[in-house]
Amino acid sequence: MADRGFGLGRLDGKVALISGASSGIGAGTAKMFSKLGAKLALTGRNEDNLKKTGNECEELGGHKVLCIPGDLTIEEDVNKIVEDAVKHYGQLDILVNNAGIGELGTIENTSLEQFDRIMNINVRAMYHLTMLATPHLVKTKGSIVNVSSVNGIRSFPNVLAYNMSKSAVDQFTRCCALDLAPKQVRVNSVNPGVIITEIHKRGGLDDEAYQMFLERTKFTHALGRPGQVEEVAAMIAFLASENASFITGAQIPIDGGRHAMCPR
Repeated sequence: MADRGFGLGRLDGKVALISGASSGIGAGTAKMFSKLGAKLALTGRNEDNLKKTGNECEELGGHKVLCIPGDLTIEEDVNKIVEDAVKHYGQLDILVNNAGIGELGTIENTSLEQFDRIMNINVRAMYHLTMLATPHLVKTKGSIVNVSSVNGIRSFPNVLAYNMSKSAVDQFTRCCALDLAPKQVRVNSVNPGVIITEIHKRGGLDDEAYQMFLERTKFTHALGRPGQVEEVAAMIAFLASENASFITGAQIPIDGGRHAMCPR
């Protein structure tokens, strides 16, 4: 795929905090931001992968990257992540709330423990990180981009708690956008469809089931294929940039048209 990063708004001088940056969309977004000139504070639970992402970003953008390993379900870790980022750079311009998990389950077999785990990571942790980052973003009239899902827009079977968590993310996006608009802080979300990352395997699909899942995108996505991380990262970068200066409270599907489809 062609490198599309330089067709977007530049992020020179902007400080961005990206959660879930050790893999997938988070890592891809970090690399995209590096190409666009941003200074990065990256956080994730897998310290080795986080360092790998940081090193790749430094090669792409030249800026030294601040890596802050942490678990967003631990309040002390969240406090440290924001404090370290602001202390290191002296400001915060962009927050990308990307960290999240997906797991299978229906109302018949999703335990309260599983429900709490998904909601804590996908919703509560995002709320907490945003709450702590907001005063710093107000100072810079910054931008927040939340990574939601087409599952926040449409309902799918056997992913009940995940669907609920992403619907909550979309409502959170709209509410924060209205709350912070008077202070010129923009808040938007991207809603990916099936994107080729490791999240589906971590959510319970084995190799065979995952390949069948990708094969089905020929029919479940109007464009007939799964998406690439770079395609999501490009929209996140656009929303974070001054090119999106009049966009707030939006949910942007990046799903090959899946949100518009109905079974026939």
